[in-house]
Amino acid sequence: MSESKILTPEEIARLQAHVLAMLKEFDRVCRAHGIVYTISNGTLLGAIRHKGFIPWDDDGDISMMREEYERFRAVAHELDPSVCFFQDHYNDPPYRWGYGKLRRTGTTYIRTGQEHMTFKTGVAIDIFPMDDIPRGFVGQALQNLYCICLRKVLWSEVGKMDQRAGALKRAWFALLAHVPADVMFRRIEAMAKRSSNRDDGRRVRALMYRPWGRMNKENGVPDWYGLLKSWHLDVVDYEFEDTVLMGSRDYDAHLRYMYGKDYMTPLPPEQRVAKSPCSTAEF
Repeated sequence: MSESKILTPEEIARLQAHVLAMLKEFDRVCRAHGIVYTISNGTLLGAIRHKGFIPWDDDGDISMMREEYERFRAVAHELDPSVCFFQDHYNDPPYRWGYGKLRRTGTTYIRTGQEHMTFKTGVAIDIFPMDDIPRGFVGQALQNLYCICLRKVLWSEVGKMDQRAGALKRAWFALLAHVPADVMFRRIEAMAKRSSNRDDGRRVRALMYRPWGRMNKENGVPDWYGLLKSWHLDVVDYEFEDTVLMGSRDYDAHLRYMYGKDYMTPLPPEQRVAKSPCSTAEF
């Protein structure tokens, strides 16, 4: 495994300029078709706390209801190819994650430990489809266990080469890697078909990512697995650098769920580091 590259402040600034260009292009296509999204995670936090990027952030995050995500996939070809392109397993089969990305055209950004993977790389924005989850906690927990199993199979092509893991774990991932990725994606599709924009009291989550609600210890157990649909459907414009982007109207509840009540307080200096370690970065 290659060593991670430490990006300088100047490199972070250049990277963020690329992310901003992609955010603008994504927003342009979505507004042209009436597609609703919300900036999320650190990108929403940055909009509220910094009116733009968190200074040390190295990517962008968008979440959108499954219906809106599929509408965007259908028009993603309208993105200016000189700016960015949309990537998922269906248009780039070696790509094995259960959510899409925008990739900045003409850049290279290879995550540490993924040097052997053959999918397209580049400075990225994660686009998370949000799917309905069961109403009860037991059903949510069981669904989460199922999602973990699917994710482990999809991750296996990376895990089998992870030199930080023991030989037994790498052997286990090597065995899982024999399961065709298409089988996993069909199972994800089956769950996704149950989702809708109808705000019927169900909560939603990105199925192929660990539950965001479990990352914040302030959340009670019943709220671990799902975000409110309204955070993804009731949106307003927020200032972000030199543009405006869609974000949850109830940003306070959204950010408290993600980061706790002190979300407006920046991390201690020693924790202000990029979250996506890379071995190669050319942009």
